[in-house]
Amino acid sequence: MPPATKKPVVAKPVAAKTGAKKPLAVNQSATKSPVPAAVQRKKKVDLGAGLRVTKDPKDNADAHPAGPPRFGELTQAERAFTLASTFLSGVLAISASQFLGAPLKLIDPQFYDAYMAYTKECFAILITCLTQWWAPTVVRVSGDSSMVGQLIKRKDGSLRCNFSDRMVLMANHQLYTDWLYLWWIAYTNNMHGFIYIILKESLKNIPIIGWGAQFYNFIFLSRKWEEDQRTFKKHLSKLNKKGDPMWLIIFPEGTNLSPTTRERSKQWADKNGLQDMKHQLLPRSTGLRFCLNELKETTDWLYDCTIAYEGIPPGQFGQDIFTLRSSFFEGRPPKSVNMHWRRFRISDIPYENTHAFEVWLRNRWREKDYMLEYFSRHTRFPAEDFWKNHLDMDTKSESSRGGPNGSRTIRTVARPAVQIETEVKSGNWNEFVKIFAPITSVMMALTVAYGASPEDLPIPGGKEFFEQHLKTLLGQGGGEVKGLPSPDQLERMIEGAAKMGAAQAAEGQKQIPEAQRLTQENLAKLVKETAISSGAVMPNGMRRASTALPPPPPNTNDANAHYRSRSEKTTEHRQYA
Repeated sequence: MPPATKKPVVAKPVAAKTGAKKPLAVNQSATKSPVPAAVQRKKKVDLGAGLRVTKDPKDNADAHPAGPPRFGELTQAERAFTLASTFLSGVLAISASQFLGAPLKLIDPQFYDAYMAYTKECFAILITCLTQWWAPTVVRVSGDSSMVGQLIKRKDGSLRCNFSDRMVLMANHQLYTDWLYLWWIAYTNNMHGFIYIILKESLKNIPIIGWGAQFYNFIFLSRKWEEDQRTFKKHLSKLNKKGDPMWLIIFPEGTNLSPTTRERSKQWADKNGLQDMKHQLLPRSTGLRFCLNELKETTDWLYDCTIAYEGIPPGQFGQDIFTLRSSFFEGRPPKSVNMHWRRFRISDIPYENTHAFEVWLRNRWREKDYMLEYFSRHTRFPAEDFWKNHLDMDTKSESSRGGPNGSRTIRTVARPAVQIETEVKSGNWNEFVKIFAPITSVMMALTVAYGASPEDLPIPGGKEFFEQHLKTLLGQGGGEVKGLPSPDQLERMIEGAAKMGAAQAAEGQKQIPEAQRLTQENLAKLVKETAISSGAVMPNGMRRASTALPPPPPNTNDANAHYRSRSEKTTEHRQYA
C-alpha cells in the first residue's frame, strides 16, 4: 500500500479508540508545554548581558526608545571595525605598559602602585573617549542635601565632582554598563586611577582585560562566602590605609536587572517572607557589611548612587534594549543616564548587627525604588521633600482620600530635584594620546639601544631625552653605562615581568638569576623615569591630598533623617500603592 494510504491508519481516532496513552502523551506535550518565549530567544547568537552576535529578527526598530537605527548595515560594520580596532590598540598598549612596569614592585612598591594607578587612568580615558565618539550620551546628575557643594557645573558645561577621596560606593545595577558611567564620575573627580570594582571571578581569566584587572587590584568573588571572605580580607587590607585615595564600588544586588534575575529575586523574597522590589533586585547585605566593618577606621563615607536610564518601557529591561550593537554600532544609546547621589556617614550605620544592617540596607533600597518609580513617571528624580510627601503612601490621612470610592491618592506632586545636565566626554585629545606614552617611550628607547640613532627620531629634543633614558636603562648606579643587555636577556626579562604578579613578587625575586634581575630593575628604572618625565606620576608616587569637603547641613528638615540613624533597627519602609 502506498505511504499516502498508510497515514490514516495511525491517525488520532485510532489512538483514542484503543485508549493508547503514548500518542496522547505526545500530543499533550506538544500543546500544553510550549517553549517559553525567553528560552526561544536564547539562541547561540545571544551572549547574554544584552550582547548578540547578530541582530535579533524580533526586534522592532520603531519601538526602540531612540527610534530606528541612525546608520545602515554597511556603516554599522565600519563603526564596529573602527571601534574594535581603537579599543584593542588602547587595551594592548595599556596591558604592555602594565607588564613592563611589573618589575617596579621589586625596587619601589609605592611607585609601582602609583604607576598602576596611572595605567588605570589610561583605561578610564579610553572608555570615556570610546563612549564620546561612538555612543555620545547625555548624563543628568542630582543629589540630596548631603551632597551640597559636591556636584559642580563648569562654565564649559562639563561636570566637576568634589567627592571624598576615600569612600565605599554602592549602586543599583540596572545595566551591564553601570560601571562605565560610575568610572566616568570618578574621572570628573580626578579619582579614576584609584577606583576598585568587585567583579565575578569568571572575568578574572579573560585574556588581556582580565589580566589588566588583576594589576588594578580589582576584587574577584566566586559567590561562596567561605572563599570570598578570605579574598575580601586580603584585598581590603591593602586598601585600608588612611591617607591613600580609594573608591570601592559594590553592587549589593550582585548582578544586573534581567528577566532571569527578576524571577530569582521574587523567589528569594517569597522564601524569606519579604516584599520584592518593583524596579530593582533585593540587595544582599553580607559583602557590603563586611567592607564597612573592615574599612571603618580609615573610611568615613558610604556614597549611594541611584541609576536610571531614560526610555525603558514599563515591564522591559535595559539590557535587552541598550545593547552593545544598539548603542555603539546603530547610534542608539540611552536618551539619558540619570544618577541621584546621597551619602551616609559610616559611623551612623548599624553595621555591627547583622539583622539591623539588613533592615537598614533594604530600607535604602526601598527608597531607591520610590525614586525609580517617580523617575518612570516624570523622567526626573524627586527633590528632598519627596520623602515627606510620599514615603508612606499606604498611610494617608482622610484628607488625602480624594479618589473615587475613597481610594488613596497622592497628596501632592513632589517637585523634581535640581539637576546638572552634561555629556560623557574627556577633557582633550592629549589625554587619549597619553595612553600610548609609556609603551612608546620604552620601545623607542630600546630601538635606539639596538642600533638606531637618537638623531634619526623625528621628535623635538629626542636625542637628549632618549640618551638620558638609555643611561637609566643601562646604568647600575651613578648613571654609568655598563653595556647593552642581550636580546635573550631582554626576552627573559619581559617574560619574567609578565609572569610576576603581586602575590609572586617576593618569591619571584629569589628565583630570578642575578643578571636577569638587574635587567628587570634597569627596565623598571626606565619605566619609572619615563612616567616622571611625562608628568604622569610624581617622583614619590601619585598621591592626592585629601579633599576638604563641606560638612552635610543639619537634618532638621530632612523627613527621612531618622531612617538613616542607628535608631533604625527592625522597621522597614512600606511599599507604595
